[in-house]
Amino acid sequence: MLKFIFRRFLEAIPTLLILITISFFMMRLAPGSPFTGERTLSPEVMANIEAKYHLNDPMWKQYMDYLIQLVRGDFGPSFKYKDYTVNYLVGHAFPVSAKLGLAAFILAIVLGVTAGVIAALKQNSKWDFLVMGVAMTGVVIPSFVVAPLLVLVFAIVLKWLPGGGWNGGAIQYMILPMVALSLAYIASIARITRGSMIEVLHANFIRTARAKGLPMRRIILRHALKPAMLPVLSYLGPAFVGIITGSMVIETIYGLPGIGQLFVNGALNRDYSLVLSL
Repeated sequence: MLKFIFRRFLEAIPTLLILITISFFMMRLAPGSPFTGERTLSPEVMANIEAKYHLNDPMWKQYMDYLIQLVRGDFGPSFKYKDYTVNYLVGHAFPVSAKLGLAAFILAIVLGVTAGVIAALKQNSKWDFLVMGVAMTGVVIPSFVVAPLLVLVFAIVLKWLPGGGWNGGAIQYMILPMVALSLAYIASIARITRGSMIEVLHANFIRTARAKGLPMRRIILRHALKPAMLPVLSYLGPAFVGIITGSMVIETIYGLPGIGQLFVNGALNRDYSLVLSL
């Protein structure tokens, strides 16, 4: 087992190196500079700044220096946030994204599985049509549309929840971003669970359990739920990746100090070190 893990790790190194190389040269060859966005600088000032950050070195030397920094675990200084290193910025932003992403992931599993099981048990009833209708709506409408709508309804019109900010991760500030981030995955998990549960409920071992007179609740929890979850489990990996990457839009809309907003700000300001670290 350890040999297999070690071999896969070694196989991943060339792929990672290729991605780092492509990302590095794409960022450095892009037009513009991290220091020309706010105001025009004189050639002398620009030359001094580039010398300070070694941006006037040959491209191959900048690339080799960057690789050496990566091996040391040093992502370098931030060009936008001049008083901070990239390690410091990422270290403070990551817990925000991790907390939001994990909460949205758990919410998607709990609500998605529950809704899917209810729809399967009430097949072709009003509950089934309601759950599937909401699920289809959640799949079709993207998060960047859902997020402003939630702010409009619950923050501006009803004034139940704050429309943005983090406030140390207080629950009332997490509800809207968490729902906006997880809604599409709640819908997908509900659809997968419903289809899988309907198939399992028609299996022979479920008919046998019913013939023995077992309560439906026991049949669902002890016999039907586990095999019905297999398709859901295969979907959770891509869902988790989607939630993490989708947090960029949500964090920007709600003004959350996480990795997503950090990446967007770094890309807009051509902060090479910050973008490459993310």
